Amino acid sequence: MRESIIPPVVPPTTEGTLADIPARNAERRGDRVVFSVKDPGVADATWRDVTAREFLAEVRRLAKGFVAAGIEVGDRVAIMSRTRYEWTLLDFALWTAGAVPVPVYETSSAHQLQWILQDTAARAIVVEDESHASVATEVRDDCPALEHVWSIVGGGLDDLREAGREIDDATLAARREGMDRTSLATIIYTSGTTGRPKGCELTHGNFMDLSDNIVVVLAPILAPDDASMLMFLPLAHVFARLIQVVAVDACMRVGHAPDIKNLMGDLSDFRPTFLLAVPRVFEKVFNASDQSARADGKGGIFTRATRTAIAYSRGLDDPHGPSPRIRIAHAVMERLVYRKIRAQLGGKIAWAVSGGAPLGERLGHFFRGIGITILEGYGLTETTAPVAVGRPDDLRIGAVGLPIPGVGVRIDADGEVLVKGEGVFRAYRGNAEATAAAFTDDGWFRTGDLGDVDEHGFLSITGRKKEILVTAGGKNVAPAGLEDIIRAHPIVSQAVVVGDQRPFVAALVTIDADMVPAWAASHGRDDLTPEACLTDPMVREHIQMAVDRANGTVSRAESVRSFRIIPGDFTEANGYLTPSLKLKRKEIMRDFEGDVEAIYS
Repeated sequence: MRESIIPPVVPPTTEGTLADIPARNAERRGDRVVFSVKDPGVADATWRDVTAREFLAEVRRLAKGFVAAGIEVGDRVAIMSRTRYEWTLLDFALWTAGAVPVPVYETSSAHQLQWILQDTAARAIVVEDESHASVATEVRDDCPALEHVWSIVGGGLDDLREAGREIDDATLAARREGMDRTSLATIIYTSGTTGRPKGCELTHGNFMDLSDNIVVVLAPILAPDDASMLMFLPLAHVFARLIQVVAVDACMRVGHAPDIKNLMGDLSDFRPTFLLAVPRVFEKVFNASDQSARADGKGGIFTRATRTAIAYSRGLDDPHGPSPRIRIAHAVMERLVYRKIRAQLGGKIAWAVSGGAPLGERLGHFFRGIGITILEGYGLTETTAPVAVGRPDDLRIGAVGLPIPGVGVRIDADGEVLVKGEGVFRAYRGNAEATAAAFTDDGWFRTGDLGDVDEHGFLSITGRKKEILVTAGGKNVAPAGLEDIIRAHPIVSQAVVVGDQRPFVAALVTIDADMVPAWAASHGRDDLTPEACLTDPMVREHIQMAVDRANGTVSRAESVRSFRIIPGDFTEANGYLTPSLKLKRKEIMRDFEGDVEAIYS
């Protein structure tokens, strides 16, 4: 049995709650800018700085408003909004009032919202705008505990602040008496890829114990005076939510980007030093740079720049460093290519954390080679996100790093990753049977993921236990690795590997419509449309190249023998992706059964 257990670097304690962090920051570094805020509803808005002392004052005013509205200690209050400053403000205000914020994806349907409001018996919900308010109104009659619907854009927070004027400091302070790190902090619902979402009960200690240790091990990223982060991932997801707490805990400057369409402009204005993203974002940056270079007739230069960056990064892992030849080539490409890519991301990003799916060694080495080191992380909602993460001073590209201090990882006999430690949730809300089934007899949490631990304690993830395909010949196939490589092609949006109980492995592929114009132009095919890609021989030839690259990583029995390009795409809007961008395989296999049958017939 292989395991890797890292002792905590910060002694564990039960004292305090998340509400203590803003007060501590205001006392120690009151004038430090901890947020830069841009109103998402105002054209050409500029960034407004918020100090630690100002943030604490805003948190307390809003917390008093919740107290005045009748929100009691332990009451659940849902938040349904895009990622914006007010979300962070609401989180800390609710914790200060002793309440339990419940995140809801802003894309959630009425049915999904109804389930969360009913399951948590939420007494209130804060929505962003009228569109979210209408969804809440639609289900309000079916949620008997729901008393309040406040809208951020509609002035609901201003109403709360005004009502809170009657609450004194002593009343607010009394709200947290008797609360500590064992108290419930939030309920976050799983993505629901295998059924109805389950509510994970996470404590203040889950967040704070992890953050205490992360702030130490990631000090080179979080501690510098100019450390800053632009948050654009959904704060309804545990990954962004934990990093939000870490950023506030570390007193680094944070900005929010609610509209992904404006992300590049926000990055240019905000100029963060640190980025939190999923692999698809890094794939998009790489592919867009590649296609832009080809459109300008510089495709050959970009290809050489890519090879040089990867070779340079690999050389950094050698005790002697990159060779003199690679160093010279790297210096040339720095002037021609690398600094231009970094400039598109604001020009100051040196570090990034990627999670949610495997990044892939090629992208990992490329970005480190151009000056942006990406630390891969791994975790689940049930583990308050990070189980393991790469270290600035101990990085192994292709692995998800060492366990967070205070966390242990064990590989079970069947290859499943088991976890024990500070971030592991206390229970699924109202579901004792599912909670019991999620743990081994000796208290290790069953992640459902397959992985391995090397001799140095580094964790690697190889697939999802429930997603393993078994071909008719009895060969076990992990689809995720194959899909990641195929999806890395510029013109591919999604890839789904199939073949369970079939004679061979195959794949369904969708086209990235946004990339078609640039890709087609770079290949002399200005007439190519997303629809034409379905049957175009050149497109099939290039996707076959991506398939061949994927097949090069597995045995012949595991290789993709055939693929079918299908119309449309798998998105969150049409129900084939979760809000955290995971494939809903059950729904895809059900609705595209005919396409799968066509491959094998």
